[in-house]
Amino acid sequence: MKWMVALAALLLTSAVSADAIEDRYNKSCVFCHGSGAAGAPKAGDQAAWAPRLEKGMETLLEHTRSGIGAMPPRGMCADCSDDEFRALIEYMSK
Repeated sequence: MKWMVALAALLLTSAVSADAIEDRYNKSCVFCHGSGAAGAPKAGDQAAWAPRLEKGMETLLEHTRSGIGAMPPRGMCADCSDDEFRALIEYMSK
């Protein structure tokens, strides 16, 4: 039972809140992913995100960290963690 409580506490502290992700999106990602600038898949465009998601989250994270196409390394979020990038990708692809 104690391990379940400890695991729940760990998950709650490591999770990225939806409000924080929306704020990060609006500060860093919306410039390109809001309009589709330079070929960026638009947030919410599931058809545009589908072939990217098929490559797997690790590939998407690597592209985010290193840059791809017109997207510079780390996008516009130099201080985002991998957990935040993961959450941002999930947020934009839905």
